[in-house]
Amino acid sequence: MHRVLVVGISGAGKSTLARGLERQLGLPYNEMDALHFSGPRWAVNPSYAADVASIGAGERWVLDSHGPEAAREFLWRRADTVVWLDHPRRVVMRRVLLRSLRRSLVRERLFGGNRERWREWLRSDHPAWWAWSRYASRRAEIGRLAGDTRFAPLRVVRLRSPRAADAWLRAQRPAGRQPPT
Repeated sequence: MHRVLVVGISGAGKSTLARGLERQLGLPYNEMDALHFSGPRWAVNPSYAADVASIGAGERWVLDSHGPEAAREFLWRRADTVVWLDHPRRVVMRRVLLRSLRRSLVRERLFGGNRERWREWLRSDHPAWWAWSRYASRRAEIGRLAGDTRFAPLRVVRLRSPRAADAWLRAQRPAGRQPPT
């Protein structure tokens, strides 16, 4: 495993699992949201797709999304492994709500110096609304991509619960390597 996409809906735990793969396998990890949002008011990085494609052209990486539409097929062709966090909606919603609540309460600095604000909870692009409204369509899209023969011999690992994801990650430790402390 050298080029890994960790995919799923917002709140599934993509960044957490990707960071775990970085620690376990020594793969360079790039957080998609940090690449995407480059400035105040959630400004989008104009070179986002090109930056992602540049990372994808490398020989070793882990990314925590299946990428911007402009680079998506390229990333799926370049990846040797896709880890699909296909958790139930109730799990995803609990996680995304708790994460957004924490971020709003402590005013955590995020990508491009932004913070989640209470008034943003009412917007359709807030992570909680996004996860709820896009759950089925994102799941269907990932399923189509995972089964697309254009990406063979891509290895797809579909993990249907946080417990399965934790167990799978623990099993990725290279022989002789001690767990991180």
